[in-house]
Amino acid sequence: MTMSSTTDSLTTLTGMYAAEAKYLAAGGPGKASFDLLARFFAPDVELHQADALPYGGTWRGHDGMAEFFLAMAQVWESFDMVDQEFLATGETAVVLTQIRARARATGRELNFPILQTIQIKDGRITEVRPFYWDTRAIADACTPPSQPDHSDETQGRPPLESDR
Repeated sequence: MTMSSTTDSLTTLTGMYAAEAKYLAAGGPGKASFDLLARFFAPDVELHQADALPYGGTWRGHDGMAEFFLAMAQVWESFDMVDQEFLATGETAVVLTQIRARARATGRELNFPILQTIQIKDGRITEVRPFYWDTRAIADACTPPSQPDHSDETQGRPPLESDR
């Protein structure tokens, strides 16, 4: 580990987050070009999201990252990084981010931390692994309540006025 590689990692991270803010301010997925972000990610980058989340799974390459941002935009009405702390040691960085978000499907607001381990090689992000404190709370906030199924209530009896 050298001081130079740590500095390079921090430069890559701060540049990427600044580009992400610019990308989102320009309208984000479907409106702004992913090229604003692409230069910070290796062509074979991997992003591993918790499977329990609506956008869970592994996203690969620049196309995968662009699809991930689209999936996030479909889930979140707003997703603000309120505060961030960076710790870089060579090619490995850890980022603690405080998030304030509003779910599109429910309108619920959440405040939660995300801790990410990020691998950086030759000035580009090669892997991102976010860790959430409570994936269930996030998934629940993004899922509208299910409507009760009344289809079996009329079986075996004539329909009532209230069934119509």
